[in-house]
Amino acid sequence: MKLKDRNALITGASQGLGKAIAEQFIREGANVLICAREKKALFATRDELEKLAARGQQVLATPCDVSSEGEVAAMTELALKEFRFVHVLVNNAGIYGPMGPTESVSWKEWPRSIEINLYGVLLPTRALIPHFKKAGAGKVIILSGGGATNPLPNISSYAAAKAAVVRVMETLAEELKPFRVDVNAVAPGALNTRFLDEVLAGGKETVGEAFYAKALKQKESGGVPLEKGARLCVYLASSQSDGITGKLISAQWDPWNKLHEHKEELAQSDIYALRRIVPEDRGKKWNDQ
Repeated sequence: MKLKDRNALITGASQGLGKAIAEQFIREGANVLICAREKKALFATRDELEKLAARGQQVLATPCDVSSEGEVAAMTELALKEFRFVHVLVNNAGIYGPMGPTESVSWKEWPRSIEINLYGVLLPTRALIPHFKKAGAGKVIILSGGGATNPLPNISSYAAAKAAVVRVMETLAEELKPFRVDVNAVAPGALNTRFLDEVLAGGKETVGEAFYAKALKQKESGGVPLEKGARLCVYLASSQSDGITGKLISAQWDPWNKLHEHKEELAQSDIYALRRIVPEDRGKKWNDQ
């Protein structure tokens, strides 16, 4: 088992991709602490996950709003108390936030989306960094999304936050490299989760005709299986990926199960990174005057 005896904290794990990640981690031998804001769904998921666990394997749950510094501190304290060591942090919690033209959506909801999608990644990570540094090892996995690499008209707060968390990931990867802490982001693909249902409920008038049509097609096709993103998270949480850091990796399109074979090349390149494209990258020579 790839994660035997490893302890993981997984945020936003009461449903959808977070739940699928927790399931895969347990199947691979990890002890897990899951969190979410909604208590009833959270504890129901914990009960389901416990049925997958082997004897002696821990499955814990605690309610937490990851945008609250106090609640994150309490969750981290619980994880360290119960596990003594936390080897892996999976930052999965997120929301789509307000949908519609940027100038007309609720301003109260717009920064709230930033708080959950961006601060909700940074706060748990900050809380565990001292622990990882002291241990001289650690894994931080951040769930990114389509908003990181492409514009998302009418879902601007989500897009802004997802681009921001990738740059935070790249920055933390550099900061923590001397301590052997790997920090990476995962693009899980177009998933049929509550996010998709929210887009369809919003309608073409809210999210735009093209995005609505794309979502409708995704609903009919089934989308990318949750297990793909979950298995990539297992790989990044395992010792097999040690030294791979600072990368945004697609669960759907990238050959992630063999990335350790290209570790040195990855470390010396901007492959799987967010970078500015200049004319020369596209065969243009605009600077020749």
